[in-house]
Amino acid sequence: MRYDANGALIETAIPGIPLVNRGKVRDVYDLGDALLFVATDRLSAFDVVLPTGIPDKGKVLTQISKFWFGFFSDVENHLITDDVTTRPELVSYAKDLAGRSMIVRKVSIFPIECIVRGYLVGSGWKDYQKTSSVSGIALRPGYRQASKLDEALFTPSTKAAVGEHDEAIDFAGVCRTIGDEKAAKIRDLALDIYTRAGDYARSRGIILADTKFEFGELDGRIILADEVLTPDSSRFWLADEYQEGTSPASLDKQFVRDYLETLDWDKTAPGPELPADVAEKTAQKYLDAYRMLAGKDL
Repeated sequence: MRYDANGALIETAIPGIPLVNRGKVRDVYDLGDALLFVATDRLSAFDVVLPTGIPDKGKVLTQISKFWFGFFSDVENHLITDDVTTRPELVSYAKDLAGRSMIVRKVSIFPIECIVRGYLVGSGWKDYQKTSSVSGIALRPGYRQASKLDEALFTPSTKAAVGEHDEAIDFAGVCRTIGDEKAAKIRDLALDIYTRAGDYARSRGIILADTKFEFGELDGRIILADEVLTPDSSRFWLADEYQEGTSPASLDKQFVRDYLETLDWDKTAPGPELPADVAEKTAQKYLDAYRMLAGKDL
């Protein structure tokens, strides 16, 4: 295992177990009858993995996902267990893997990022300013930055490889990729989960501005997979600081993006090192997100 100077886990290595994917944040291993997902402390911004990690970020992502999997008990998901000691081949690595790992079922993942937007911000706001629409969906005039949309929008994109950019597609593009029936199911499921999660998060002092889900298929059933409603896959705003027409205070990596925007960096790899105080403040935002949602400290 490789840690950086701040104690953030940057890269994993489990001899004897095949590494099948090293993503922007997760390292995925093949256990034969299941997969091991390990959430490292790596952070990507503008689709570039930065050299500086965020301590305990992977644990926050894993535990928030676990919380939501339990919250949405009526939605089938890929989690088997987060106890790595149930697998003898992982016991000797338990100290490094504990809290940041999930053993999951092997699901055939759809090549679609299921993005749901409830507020007009980020790339959606930029799109609206230019075209009066978001991902080809025409919107009424009069919205401002961070405005709550009249209804949540399903704005999918392709799934890009590390270092590449996702590309927005319309619903027809999803239908062409996975078929009309499956496309309708994942759209409706994504909108339903977003709405219910948003209502709960608001009761905990958080506005869920937007998020992205991944779904897959197992024995003909639609399965919720990967991470769910985390600070990496979602935009969390502090409800008591929210103000339309501004860029609201967030509990996610927007803090890092804002810092990077002040640098003379062309947003291509390699990314710049983060100052210790930026990494520490970002780590605290992730921990705050978990505490507010779960009602307890990590």
